[in-house]
Amino acid sequence: MITIEIPPSILIEPEIVERAAAATLEQQSASAEDDLTVVLTDDEQLQDLNREFRDIDAPTDVLSFPSSESNPETGRRYLGDILISVQRAEEQAAAGGHPLEAEIQLLVVHGVLHLLGHDHAEAEEKARMWAAQAEVLARLGLSGIKISE
Repeated sequence: MITIEIPPSILIEPEIVERAAAATLEQQSASAEDDLTVVLTDDEQLQDLNREFRDIDAPTDVLSFPSSESNPETGRRYLGDILISVQRAEEQAAAGGHPLEAEIQLLVVHGVLHLLGHDHAEAEEKARMWAAQAEVLARLGLSGIKISE
């Protein structure tokens, strides 16, 4: 199950978030039964988390917190949490010349790939992750969207 948390002040349809996460799970051959949470929030929360967990005192667009736990009641695997700064997404969408909804979907895809073990610290890892990301975005009809580096 994909749990989506969007404050009422953020006018993003949860369906686009769910569609991006589900497409990524499918492309990666992950179980549709796996659980994860996506939270749309603000720069302040992302900066606090970035400082606490990465020792970087600055906001960022997306953070992923992988988990390897299972829900004891359902037995389903919990992949983890993804938090996205809508403020960052708005800035990046404007800079990229595409809609906010497309940027949010890109960041969801990116976050789910991190939950599934992808990384982009090394060139080879980055190439694999960017290829997977491009394939999912193409499936979503967003072939021209690129992540900010």
